[in-house]
Amino acid sequence: MKKVAFHNLGCKVNAYEIEAMQQLLAENGYMVVPFDEKADIYIINTCTVTNMADRKSRQMLHRARKKNPDAVIVAAGCYVQEKGDQADECIDIIVGNNRKKDIAAILSQYERENKGEVFDARLDIGHTKEYEELSLAHTAGHTRAYIKIQDGCDQFCSYCIIPFARGRIRSRSKENVMSEVRRLAENGYKEVVLTGIHLSSYGMDLGGESNSLLSLVMQIHEVSGIERIRLGSLEPRVITEEFAEKLSLLTKVCPHFHLSLQSGCDATLRRMNRRYTSEEYYEKCCLLRKYFKNPALTTDIIVGFPGETKEEFEQSKAFVDKVNFYETHVFKYSRREGTKAADMDFQIPEEVKTKRSNELLEMNARKKKAFENTLIGTVKEVLIEEEEVCNDGIYGIGHTREYVKIRQKLDRKQLNQMVNVEIESHLQIIH
Repeated sequence: MKKVAFHNLGCKVNAYEIEAMQQLLAENGYMVVPFDEKADIYIINTCTVTNMADRKSRQMLHRARKKNPDAVIVAAGCYVQEKGDQADECIDIIVGNNRKKDIAAILSQYERENKGEVFDARLDIGHTKEYEELSLAHTAGHTRAYIKIQDGCDQFCSYCIIPFARGRIRSRSKENVMSEVRRLAENGYKEVVLTGIHLSSYGMDLGGESNSLLSLVMQIHEVSGIERIRLGSLEPRVITEEFAEKLSLLTKVCPHFHLSLQSGCDATLRRMNRRYTSEEYYEKCCLLRKYFKNPALTTDIIVGFPGETKEEFEQSKAFVDKVNFYETHVFKYSRREGTKAADMDFQIPEEVKTKRSNELLEMNARKKKAFENTLIGTVKEVLIEEEEVCNDGIYGIGHTREYVKIRQKLDRKQLNQMVNVEIESHLQIIH
């Protein structure tokens, strides 16, 4: 029995895909071992969202080679989809996006036909319309399961390489999504998180209202055993009056929404090719707050985008303040080869990016605490995901529906159960 070790880099979609590959190889007679152990095969699921991600991908490939110089090194995913056999000299097999489902067959073919050359198992990702069907019966966590329902992106933001690495939008069939949801529910999972490369595009390539993201969520809501539904990162345009209203009527949908922003300045948004204005974005936040009571709104912000003046940054900062997010994930712009933004004039010095980032992080800390203050004195439903046995009893750790992490003393073990918790102080909140 050959030993295979995995390491994942990047997003929740990558994490889903590597778990699916692990299950496929386990079903095909491979022994899955930790990455730190000596293995016959090392599979690194790579990321290419930034130059730093490229570098980390190369580092992990070299780390695998050092662990066992005779092992087969497999590089999968976005970095090698883009770079091919130029990615790194220590790679034996390249598994591109939309080929991960074939991992067992690719390893068998390599073993039969290995000629000492790099085995390139990529396809032309920019021209495929096929959704790569992967599925999970269980996940690394035992309470919450991420479900990939969509791949690819048609937005072509000026700073982003992902449409070139992942291809155009492709949606998973509703039948296959529902089959996986039911299987996970049967295996005891209480919460599902729908995720994708550009989740808001789900169903656009399938056609018809019956295949929309809203329709899918409504159908998942009817599955017995599933008690919570979360949505991954959304684009503002998907939030319409109808979407917000109908979603609010579904009691299993969590009032936690991540709306990608990137900048609160319209001039910067245009250079980013983001296809909405700050005012349109604000209207979507207001819609969610109209239909959901005190929802947790989170976002991403890029500081130091090429050409971002001091005035533009101040506009963006003021907008973030105005929206009043629960949490803002702040990223310093990272120049990414192959994107339009990499060739733009007026690249911002690193020290300026750091200063702007620190200003937003300071604001984020204040906003986060202010939102958490609104929970003090309330009773919130917490899904217990971990348990700690201490000298003074059992403590459960889990998240509220708003995705605030809570630690609470329990009178008995209640793993994977919903527990009503009175939040009396910040001491119960984990950061």
